[in-house]
Amino acid sequence: MYFNNILETIGNTPMVRLNKITADLPCTVLAKVETFNPGHSIKDRMALKMVEVAEAEGRLKPGGTIIECTSGNTGMGLALVAAVKGYKAIFTTSDKQSKEKIDMLKAMGAEVIVCPTNVEPADPRSYYSVAERLSKEIPNSFWFNQYDNLANTEAHYETTGPEIWKQTEGKITRLIVGVGTGGTVSGTARYLKEQNPGIEVIGIDTYGSVFKKYKETGIFDEKEIYPYITEGIGEDILPKNVNFDLIDHFEKVTDKDGALAARRLAREEGLLLGYSAGSAMAGLLQIKDRLTPDDVVVIIFHDHGSRYVAKIYNDDWMRDRGFISQDLKLSDLIRRKKSSSLISAQAESKLRDVFDMMKENDISQVVVNTNGEIVGSVTESDIISSLLSNPESIDKMQVSEIMNEPFPVVDESLSVKKLSKYISKKIPAVLVADAMGQKHILTQYDIIQNL
Repeated sequence: MYFNNILETIGNTPMVRLNKITADLPCTVLAKVETFNPGHSIKDRMALKMVEVAEAEGRLKPGGTIIECTSGNTGMGLALVAAVKGYKAIFTTSDKQSKEKIDMLKAMGAEVIVCPTNVEPADPRSYYSVAERLSKEIPNSFWFNQYDNLANTEAHYETTGPEIWKQTEGKITRLIVGVGTGGTVSGTARYLKEQNPGIEVIGIDTYGSVFKKYKETGIFDEKEIYPYITEGIGEDILPKNVNFDLIDHFEKVTDKDGALAARRLAREEGLLLGYSAGSAMAGLLQIKDRLTPDDVVVIIFHDHGSRYVAKIYNDDWMRDRGFISQDLKLSDLIRRKKSSSLISAQAESKLRDVFDMMKENDISQVVVNTNGEIVGSVTESDIISSLLSNPESIDKMQVSEIMNEPFPVVDESLSVKKLSKYISKKIPAVLVADAMGQKHILTQYDIIQNL
């Protein structure tokens, strides 16, 4: 058996039981892993459906242009459809989206326009407004507007919901899903509640989004809106695809907790997933007191972690935002240095030559070699002290006459906190040996710069 094109592989994604990360929960937790779609996200489902509906209604004609505002995943789904069906594609996105998402859209042949995040939706610079404007300016184009296009919801009513019902043999009691455009949660929930009205649907929201307060009070509170880092969930608008009557409860998750949960899923379950998956997982863990041994919980994991390698899976990015501790390893410091190449002097070199070399490279210490072996070290202060006591020494004396003991050699896996055992007033630097056996110098200044 074979498929006629890649679009025929969309859907029928696997359900996988979670084990380690859910060890403290009393119930069965099953993950609907949407990364198995060809575009590696659940958005492939609604992208194909929206195009099929637009074609049927005559809104998208052969040779036309697909236009959409997207955080990346819908764009990837639409780009797949455009490639197979022969359409052009132009996507607008916000500047908080990961570079990987933008690069992948371009790789699929799409044009990507990056717009500012921190503007009102009605602002002409917003990614909503730019998409709408382009659709009016470009002949034979259609703006899909995934937020208000109800084909988004229908895709999940027709596919995601039935798949979950069948895969759990109708035993599902709770659905956990991140809410962004609202299509996934509304379509899936509508189907599942038609089968069993008792199924509880929990929408995962983020701080800085309006969903939770609107659900609980009916008030659209602009004071709730502020910038957040989490991608794929939360909104500063009320999309038509969000059916609040089908969502029983909203659980807010912080940027930090979502990122940390995503990293746990990778390390504990072998699932490299996106930011919204981490948020959904964190949200589930937050409501553990509501769960019972009879629960069969299904959690939808929207997209793949490859979109977030430079963000939540990057230790430096996580540290910069205070999401993980500053327990740096020496390898981290070596990686951050503009140049970590080891500069050395020969034991027979004259002091002036070594002093000039230090000034040229803007360093204050070097290692001293003899026949390729490190035999000592010398600092700028050593040379200046010799010069002050004997001005002629700089042109006559060799480095070997004033050098100190070699700098201590330590492994790159050593914690920066433990460097105090090696560095002191008399020992201003260490040599760090990396996995390849190469040595790099780290000074007191290097350490201060990175703390």
